[in-house]
Amino acid sequence: MSDPATRESYPVPDLTIVDPSPGNVRNGQCAPDGIGNSHHNHHNSQRQQHVKSPVQHEGLTTGQEMKITDSVEGEGLLESSLRLKPHEAQNYRKKALWVSWISIVVTLILAVTAFIVSFMRHSASAFGFAFDATLDVLSSIIVLWRYSNAAAVHSAHREYIACVVLGIVFLLCSLCILGKAIHNLVTKMHPEVDDFLFSVSIVSGFVCTILAVAKFMLGKVLTSRALITDGFNSLVGGIMGFTILISAQVYKDHPDVWFLDGVIGAVIGLVIFAYGVKLLMDMVPRVRQTRNYERFE
Repeated sequence: MSDPATRESYPVPDLTIVDPSPGNVRNGQCAPDGIGNSHHNHHNSQRQQHVKSPVQHEGLTTGQEMKITDSVEGEGLLESSLRLKPHEAQNYRKKALWVSWISIVVTLILAVTAFIVSFMRHSASAFGFAFDATLDVLSSIIVLWRYSNAAAVHSAHREYIACVVLGIVFLLCSLCILGKAIHNLVTKMHPEVDDFLFSVSIVSGFVCTILAVAKFMLGKVLTSRALITDGFNSLVGGIMGFTILISAQVYKDHPDVWFLDGVIGAVIGLVIFAYGVKLLMDMVPRVRQTRNYERFE
C-alpha cells in the first residue's frame, strides 16, 4: 500500500483555473480537453445566434459566394467554372461552335444579298443591315477562335481578348454605316421599294432573331460576354431587317418621309458605336488584369 503523504504530493490539477486563451494553442497543436470544451460551448452559442438571425446567415452566404466568384475571376477563370462540370462545359462549347458556324454561313449569304439590295434600291438601312451582317460574320469568327481550344473554355483572358477585338470591329463597322446613312440624307437619295426588298427584310429579320436567341442562351450558360455580344449583333440585324420592312412600307405610302430610311441607318450605326465603346471600356482593363493567366491557352 502507498503512503498517504506520497499521494498528497501529486495532486490532480484543477482544470478550471487554466486560462483558455488562444496563446495556449501553438504550432497547430490541440488544446487540452477543458479548453476544447470551452471553445465548443462558445461555438454552440454562436450557432444558436445564427439560427436566431437567419438574415445574417443569408448575408454571410451571399458574401462568401461573392468572395468565391472574385477569387475565381482573379485566377483567370470565368464564373462558369463554378457551375458547370467539365463534360457539361465541353458540350456547351461544341454547341457554341456549331451556332457560330451556322451564323457565319447564314449571315454571309444575307450580307451579300443585302449589299446587292442596298445598291440596287439605294437603301441606307439595307446597307446598314449588310454591314451589320458582315459584322455578324466577323464576330462569329471571333467566337470560333474563342472556343477553338477545349482547355480554354473557362479562360477569362481569352474571353476578354475576344471582346476587345469585337469592340474594335463594332467601331469600324458603325462608322461605315453612319457614313452611308449621312451620305443618303445629305444627297436626299430616295429608296426604291419592291417585293424583293420586302422578301429580304422578312427573311433577314426572322433568321437573325433566331440566331440571337441561341447565342444569348449559350452566352448566359457559359458566362461568355463574347457570345452575348455576338447575340446582340444578331439581334440588331434582326431589328434592322424588320425596320427596313417598316421604312419601305412607310415610304411606299408616304413618299415625303423618304428620310426615314437614312435616319434608321444612322440610329443603328450609333447604337453599334456606343456598344463598341462600352465593350472596350469594360474589357481593356480586364485584359491587363488577366494577362498573367495564360496557362489555359
